[in-house]
Amino acid sequence: MSTDRARLEIAHVLFIDIVGYSKLLLKQQSELLGELNEIVSGTNEFRQAESAGRLIRLPTGDGMALVFRTNPEAPAECAMDIARALKSHPAIELRMGIHSGPVNEVVDVNQRANIAGAGINMAQRVMDCGDAGHILLSKHVAEDLEQDDRWRPLLHDLGTCEVKHGVRFGVTNLYSDEVGNAQLPKKFQTLQKHHAHVRWAAVAIGLLVVAALAAAVLSFLRKGPDRSLATAVNKSIAVLPFENRSEDKANAYFTDGVQDEILTDLAKIADLKVISRTSVLQYKSGVARNLREIAQQLGVANVVEGSVQRSGNRVRVNAQLVDARNDAHLWAQTYDRDLADVFAIQSEIAKAIADQLQAKLSPNEKKAIEQPPTTDLAAFDLYSRAKPILLTAGFSATSEPDRRKAIELLDEAVKRDPSFFDAYCQLAFAHESLYAVRGSDHTPARLALAEAAVQAATRLRPDAAETHLARAQYLYYGLRDYAGALAELEIARRALPNDPRLFELTGYILQRRGQQEEGLQNLQRAVELDPRNFFTLQQIALSYQSLRRYAEAIAALDRALAIVPENAETRADRGLVYLFWKADTRPLHQTIDAILAQGPGAIVSAAVIWFVCALAERDPVAAERALVALGDNPCLFERGIILSHSFGEGLLARMTKDEARARSAFETARAQQEKIVQAQPDYGPALCVLGLIDAALGRKDLALDEGRRAIALMPLEKDFVNGGLVLQYFAITAAWAGEKELALQQLEAGVRGPVEGNMLSYGVLKLHPLWDPLRGDPRFEKIVADLAPKEAK
Repeated sequence: MSTDRARLEIAHVLFIDIVGYSKLLLKQQSELLGELNEIVSGTNEFRQAESAGRLIRLPTGDGMALVFRTNPEAPAECAMDIARALKSHPAIELRMGIHSGPVNEVVDVNQRANIAGAGINMAQRVMDCGDAGHILLSKHVAEDLEQDDRWRPLLHDLGTCEVKHGVRFGVTNLYSDEVGNAQLPKKFQTLQKHHAHVRWAAVAIGLLVVAALAAAVLSFLRKGPDRSLATAVNKSIAVLPFENRSEDKANAYFTDGVQDEILTDLAKIADLKVISRTSVLQYKSGVARNLREIAQQLGVANVVEGSVQRSGNRVRVNAQLVDARNDAHLWAQTYDRDLADVFAIQSEIAKAIADQLQAKLSPNEKKAIEQPPTTDLAAFDLYSRAKPILLTAGFSATSEPDRRKAIELLDEAVKRDPSFFDAYCQLAFAHESLYAVRGSDHTPARLALAEAAVQAATRLRPDAAETHLARAQYLYYGLRDYAGALAELEIARRALPNDPRLFELTGYILQRRGQQEEGLQNLQRAVELDPRNFFTLQQIALSYQSLRRYAEAIAALDRALAIVPENAETRADRGLVYLFWKADTRPLHQTIDAILAQGPGAIVSAAVIWFVCALAERDPVAAERALVALGDNPCLFERGIILSHSFGEGLLARMTKDEARARSAFETARAQQEKIVQAQPDYGPALCVLGLIDAALGRKDLALDEGRRAIALMPLEKDFVNGGLVLQYFAITAAWAGEKELALQQLEAGVRGPVEGNMLSYGVLKLHPLWDPLRGDPRFEKIVADLAPKEAK
C-alpha cells in the first residue's frame, strides 16, 4: 500500500477561488460555498469523472481544487461550464487556474483518498495571476489544448507571470464571447507599465550609454565581471591568509589556524560583512597580492593581512587593516608574546579591527570573541589541519578519503582536549558528509558517530549558535527532519550573521522539500558571503540545470571556471550541459579531447563525464578508455544514485551486444550492490540501483519489487530530490524488465514534473543506451520530441 501512495502520476487540476471571500460574513461565505458546490457538481465533466472514480475534490476554504484523472481537456471543459452557470449567480465571482502536473495520492487522517504535489501547487499559482472572471491556463496545458482546432481560438497568450519567491511561468487566458474575462489581469497590466517605463528610460539614456558600453565591454573581456569598490559596504572585510614566517614550515597549519580564528571572530559581529574562509583561501600568502583587485573580486572595502612567527614558546603575530579603495593603512599592530597567549591575541586583533571600522559590538558578541577555542595547542594544530580539508572536500576528486583523513585528525584533537567544542562541530559534519552527501557510508554506525559528536558539542555549549547549526546539519543530513533543521537554523542565524553555511543549508533543505526556486535563492545568498566558493557555484549550476534553465547553468559554471580555470571536471560539466540541453555532444567531445591532450592523468576527475559522452556517441573504444581512466570509481553518480564501475562495464557490453560480458559484469555489480544494500537496508537509492541491476539480469519480478520498495523508502515528501531520482530510475528499471507501459507512465510523470534529473533530459533520452528498450515506441519518441529545445525541433 505504501508503494502505491508514493507513486507519481499526472493529473489535470482546476483550482477555483471565490474573489473577495474573506470580506464576507460567515453566513454569506457558507451560502456562496453551497451555491458553488451545486454549480460545480452539476457540470458534465464533474459528474462523468466522479462516476468513473477518476475525480478528487479538495476543499480549500475559499474555493476548491478539482483533480481530474481523465484527460487534459476535463478541467477546461468544467471551467467553461461553471462560467456559463455563473451568469445566473451574479453574487459569485470566481477566478480559476488550470495545470497538468505530477501529484501523489495520499491517505488523510480520516482514511480518505487525498492528493498532494506540484501539479496542485502550480494550478494555484496560475490562478493567483488572475482576477474575477479569469480562466487561466499554464503554458503546458495551453500547448496541449491548441492541438485541437476547437480550443485554439479561445487561447490568448499573456506571457510570463511572476509570483512569490520569484517563480515565473507562462500563462494563457481562456475566454470566448460567451464566458471568461478578456481583460488583461492586473498583474500583467502592472508588468506592462513597468516595461513601458523601462523602455522610455532606456531611450532617454541610450545615447549616453553607447560610449560607456564600448569601454565596459573591453574591460569585461579583459578582467571579467568584477564588483565595484565604489559600491562596497564600508564595514565589509576579507581576512586574507597570513604568511608563515616560522623557520619550521610545518607551522603553516598553525598560521592558517590563527588567521581562521580572527576571521571567525569577526564573522560573529552582525554589524560587519565578512567574507567566508573558503573564498579567501585562494589568495595565498608569500606572493605579491593586488589588494584592490582582490577586494573587487570579493565585493569588500577592506582587507586584513598578517603574518605569524612561532619559535619555541614564543609567538609573534603581525596584522594590518587596509582600505582597498584607496590603499590607506587604517591600523597595524605587532604582538610578541608567550605562545599560550595566542588566542588572546586573536581576540584583541578582532576587537581592534571592529573598533577601527566603527562596528557595534554587543555584549554577547564580545563574550563569544573572547572565548578561546581550546587550551591545548597541539589539539589546535590538529584541528587547523582538518578544517581546510573539510572546506575543500566538496570539490575534490578525493572527497571521501579527504573526509576520512579529517575525521582522524579531529578524533585526535578531541582525544587531547575533550572540551574542544569547535572540533566536535567539525567532526559531526565530517561524519554526516560521509553518511549523506555522497551516500558512501549510509550506515547506522556512521550516523551514530555523527550523533555522538553533536551530543558532545551540546553538552559543552548547549546554547551556542554553533550548536544549533550542528544540530541543524544533523537533522538534515542524518534524519531528513526538515522542519527541525530550519528551526535550529533560525536560532543560529541570530549569532552567526556572516556564516554562508546557514543560507547554503537552508537552500538544500528547501530543494529537498520541492521548493526549488526558493532553494536556489538561498544558495545565491550564500555566495554573496562566499563569492568564490567553487562548490556552492557548482550547486547553483546544478539547480539551474534541474530547473531546465541551461543557459544560466552554463553562466554559473563559467563563474566557477573563472576561479579554477584548469579544473577538468567543471570544464567537462560545462560541455555536458549542452548534451543534456540540446543532445549536442560536440562541445563536450572537444573539451574531453583538450583535457586528454594535457596528459594521461588529467582526465581522471572527468572520466565519469567522458564515459557518458562516449556512450551517447555510441563509441565503444572511447567508452573502454573512459572505464580504464575511472579506475575503481563509479561510472555514474547523480545525487544518491551511484552506479559502480562494474555496472558501467555491463552497460557498455549491453550496448555492443556482448551478452556474455554484460551478464558477467552485471553479476559482479549485483554482488557489490547487495553488500551495500545489506549495510544500508533503509536507503532507497541503493535498493533502486539493485533493482536496475536485477532488471539487466532478467530477474523481472525481483527488479520491480526492489524498485517499488525503494520508492516506498524514499518518498517525495521525505526527499524531493532523491525521491524524484528513485522514481525516474524506476522507469529505466521497468523498461529493462520489459514493462514498457509502466516505464512510459513513470517517464511521462517524470518529464512533466517541475524539476528533472539528468536521465530525463532531452539529450540523455535521445542518445543514451539506458533508454534503448523504449526506442521506436511512438509514445517514447513523442516524449523525446516534445522536450527538444525549439531550435532543435
